[in-house]
Amino acid sequence: MAISVLDVRSTFVPPRLVLPARATVRTAAPAAPRRLPLTVVAAAALGVIEALGLLAVGLTGLDGLLASGTRPHGAVVGAVVLLLATWIVASAGTGAAMVDGAGRRGFVAVAYAELFAVAVAGIAAVAIPLPVPTPAQLPLAAAVLMALAVPVAKLLLAGSTSVQAWIAAGPRIRERRPDPVARHRMVATLTMAVIGLGLGAVAIGGPQQDGPGAVGVAATAVLSHR
Repeated sequence: MAISVLDVRSTFVPPRLVLPARATVRTAAPAAPRRLPLTVVAAAALGVIEALGLLAVGLTGLDGLLASGTRPHGAVVGAVVLLLATWIVASAGTGAAMVDGAGRRGFVAVAYAELFAVAVAGIAAVAIPLPVPTPAQLPLAAAVLMALAVPVAKLLLAGSTSVQAWIAAGPRIRERRPDPVARHRMVATLTMAVIGLGLGAVAIGGPQQDGPGAVGVAATAVLSHR
């Protein structure tokens, strides 16, 4: 009898479902902003300073080269300008990539290329006398050592533990900021309108210069007096 009652209950009454306990949702705490290591700043600054120095030296050298009587062929000048521009962009760009955390391979590759170029130039200067004096009338060995100091310093900075940890952490997450123009569209529109009206007032009421426009204005004044 008891068994039949249990069978009837299981037939007409829906089975009881056991719901799992609700999982506690935890919001992750916001990650603290990473602090830029001093070695990364020094490496990037060295790359940018080197790029500025190369730009200054290149402009001065090209000015003297083009002003001299023995001007080389145009293809040679173009190749030198292209090589110098590539060197400047690579030096500054790889330093900026390290600050962003994108990687240090380009920075290290540029440093090795500079080491190779200085070594080849030093060997060639020993075999063939330089047509121009060394900077500040330094001996050749001192000039080569000074030139080697920059790529060696770049390699030491790029190989430091803090730089490697910074690169291993990956690129920095950039914070999304709202567009100020979209937020303050009315202020931007009024600002542009004021600037346009000011420029128009200056163009209309400003002093007239000598030229075809001045002749037209003088002719109009004469006709009006008549």
